[in-house]
Amino acid sequence: MARIARSSAPRLLYTFFSSSVPPASPSPSPSPASSLLAGAFHLRHFSSGNAARARAAAADKEPWWKESMERLRNIGISAHIDSGKTTLTERVLFYTGRIHEIHEVRGRDGVGAKMDSMDLEREKGITIQSAATYCSWKDYKINIIDTPGHVDFTIEVERALRVLDGAILVLCSVGGVQSQSITVDRQMRRYEVPRLAFINKLDRMGADPWKVLNQARSKLRHHSAAMQVPIGLEDDFEGLVDLVQLKAYYFRGSNGEKVVTEEVPADMEALVAEKRRELIEAVSEVDDQLAEAFLGDEPISPADLQEAIRRATIARKFVPVFMGSAFKNKGVQPLLDGVLNYLPCPIEVSSYALDQTKNEEKVELTGSPDGPLVALAFKLEEGRFGQLTYLRIYEGVIRKGEFIINVNTGKKIKVPRLVRMHSDEMEDIQEAHAGQIVAVFGVDCASGDTFTDGSVKYTMTSMNVPEPVMSLAVQPVSKDSGGQFSKALNRFQKEDPTFRVGLDPESGQTIISGMGELHLDIYVERIRREYKVDATVGKPRVNFRETVTQRADFDYLHKKQSGGQGQYGRVIGYIEPLPAGSPTKFEFENLLVGQAIPSGFIPAIEKGFKEAANSGALIGHPVENLRVVLTDGAAHAVDSSELAFKLASIYAFRQCYTASRPVILEPVMLVELKVPTEFQGAVAGDINKRKGVIVGNDQEGDDSIITAHVPLNNMFGYSTALRSMTQGKGEFTMEYKEHSPVSHEVQTQLINSYKGKAAE
Repeated sequence: MARIARSSAPRLLYTFFSSSVPPASPSPSPSPASSLLAGAFHLRHFSSGNAARARAAAADKEPWWKESMERLRNIGISAHIDSGKTTLTERVLFYTGRIHEIHEVRGRDGVGAKMDSMDLEREKGITIQSAATYCSWKDYKINIIDTPGHVDFTIEVERALRVLDGAILVLCSVGGVQSQSITVDRQMRRYEVPRLAFINKLDRMGADPWKVLNQARSKLRHHSAAMQVPIGLEDDFEGLVDLVQLKAYYFRGSNGEKVVTEEVPADMEALVAEKRRELIEAVSEVDDQLAEAFLGDEPISPADLQEAIRRATIARKFVPVFMGSAFKNKGVQPLLDGVLNYLPCPIEVSSYALDQTKNEEKVELTGSPDGPLVALAFKLEEGRFGQLTYLRIYEGVIRKGEFIINVNTGKKIKVPRLVRMHSDEMEDIQEAHAGQIVAVFGVDCASGDTFTDGSVKYTMTSMNVPEPVMSLAVQPVSKDSGGQFSKALNRFQKEDPTFRVGLDPESGQTIISGMGELHLDIYVERIRREYKVDATVGKPRVNFRETVTQRADFDYLHKKQSGGQGQYGRVIGYIEPLPAGSPTKFEFENLLVGQAIPSGFIPAIEKGFKEAANSGALIGHPVENLRVVLTDGAAHAVDSSELAFKLASIYAFRQCYTASRPVILEPVMLVELKVPTEFQGAVAGDINKRKGVIVGNDQEGDDSIITAHVPLNNMFGYSTALRSMTQGKGEFTMEYKEHSPVSHEVQTQLINSYKGKAAE
């Protein structure tokens, strides 16, 4: 039986033969390795006349925008910190001609990487804010968002992945799959983003891409296989063998800009044949078309294999793994080819909106520029010319000077200026179509708002926003700086949903909350640099929570008569803990039968319970994982009001709270340490002293990799302690895992401390 597959070469088709139909000119039996390398196929010419007419007929039926949409990619680049993500992005921009010189992170050359535009980013050598840019590669347009690798800035990854169609997960060939690699991969799954993996730093001592590939399969649960085989490793890393095209690539020139294609080295043929078979087997497991050919023992052409990998990747059933060294300028161009070949264009990804006129009915968006405008604001920045709002356009067209509607607020807004971003540089444009990522000036909105042209009332689901885990008291040194201080806090709070500002009711101090010490330190430093305000900073505080552990009934009558209209409201029901894993932290359910309480007062009752839950009776922290059920009550024809029922709800909550056996929850962190094996015992003992639980201990060369769950309250100052224990050779990362109940001893201490402050 003959199988015909489209070739990448013009005017040619590959024709393959199974064993049941021998080729016209038999040849000697090749070795298994050479068969896989060469492929047993014949070429025959194909008449271009019929093909041209067929293409013309198909083109007449296709919409005008389809071809340009198919040549568009929206991708993000994400990784664990120090995996070489920003270095990779810098090379991508260089090879695509977007920049003309390569600069390194940390501003070693006085310039710094293009995507690290903040002075703090260049000084510290880390990405703090996500940055957008665009470039062209082989007649394709690519929008790129470079995201931070540090867990404290995880919201930047969340909002980037929310609007992207594909992603590159960068892994270090030495460090392998690390804690933030797991977090980023989990975020990619949450937003159903197809991805490629790129194993970076093959030039480093100890590089082992096969170990990292196995870690991706076990720790990330990737169904993956290598797309390439490295030619040498560490100092001997010279190039790559492409397992699809079966060609060797070498990177010449001062910056690796010249890609030289050669035949597979003879001494690598057996290894390449083995790895190609692994690739074909892996893809066959998730792609029926390739499986049919593979099980039929038919030769697999490069075109067949490439198409199968693309189908499986877009379906999120397979993760292609590329390799290279961005710093040594090797492997980046094949990765760019992989973005074009395997990641989806905007119309290959399903996007949905919620129709507000039909009770939030789910509506699939076509991705057509001919449709009504639907755009999501996913990031805000304070620019030199006012607020800069980043938009992903899912349908329709946005034009400078035209009016758009903010569906969330109902406001009608004129678009004064429309730009494309290149890090901190802007290019003015007149319009932008579906699938594109742009920014607008002078549009007041919140992150997560949806814009339309007014013909539809659609909203897009927003991104996941994690709760802050740490707080600091911060005050300006000079009272004269109060205005600038408030301005800075208001701006940062609007730009970053994980940065919160509040007041300590006891001391009157300003409290800032965020995802970690670095997160808050960066904002304090930005207040000083950008607003010229020096501030005093208190000790870090942990954001505790409270919760209930059992059902408790309430029956409270709020009745007040002191001249004039009185207040009357009675609420009956119970509170109970929400089931484990509930998506919400507070749930209100109305089980009233009849009209014991008029329906107009129900929202006030819910509001009262929510307000009461903002401050638990144990230590004054918010109560979460709480379900409130209203079963009965009573109202007065004259004296009942929204205020009366709201107050009744607040007092009802306080009445039953103690009976619910409340407990205090503390943030527990997932801590990953890498220390020389000689210090393993001391470090593990210290983790135990900090009431941590060691959940993993692996060996990586001469280092031990320790994974532990440790209360955040016991991790302050840990950097200094670890340096002391390991003679400066240890390193660690930590990220929020969950809020868990504190021990009885700690709960007693916290309650006594809270009561002591209240009595002062």
